[in-house]
Amino acid sequence: MTKPTLVIMAAGMGSRFGGLKQAEPITEDGKGILDFSVYDAKKAGFGRVIFIIREDMAEDFKNLIGNRIAKTIPVDYVFQTMEDVPEGRTKPFGTGHAIYCCKDLVKEPFAIINADDYYGKEAFQKLYHYMTCLLYTSDAADE
Repeated sequence: MTKPTLVIMAAGMGSRFGGLKQAEPITEDGKGILDFSVYDAKKAGFGRVIFIIREDMAEDFKNLIGNRIAKTIPVDYVFQTMEDVPEGRTKPFGTGHAIYCCKDLVKEPFAIINADDYYGKEAFQKLYHYMTCLLYTSDAADE
């Protein structure tokens, strides 16, 4: 069984915040909310992280966050672009659009979170339990 993947929506610039809020440290040693989410997810059993980012922020994101996270869990990136939305639309379609951007990378059960929200370890434990125990048990019963 493949471990579930954690997909993280991190393409927002935080215009009201004034910068890349995903990289804002909240601890004295420089860790941010995202570090805690990835730690909790990995501890719960998730096996990989996919960051959904914009191509123009890729270098900064990798330098500030991605390279550090990649030392603890495998990391992939997808770019959220406007290529998949109808002509004339100036903004992405939110979470559905973000998930669609991952269609070529994600073939296993996954959870999707926002980079700047804290979910807590229990949320990841429950997600992992559902995706590995209940989901697979349900699939086996259908066969």
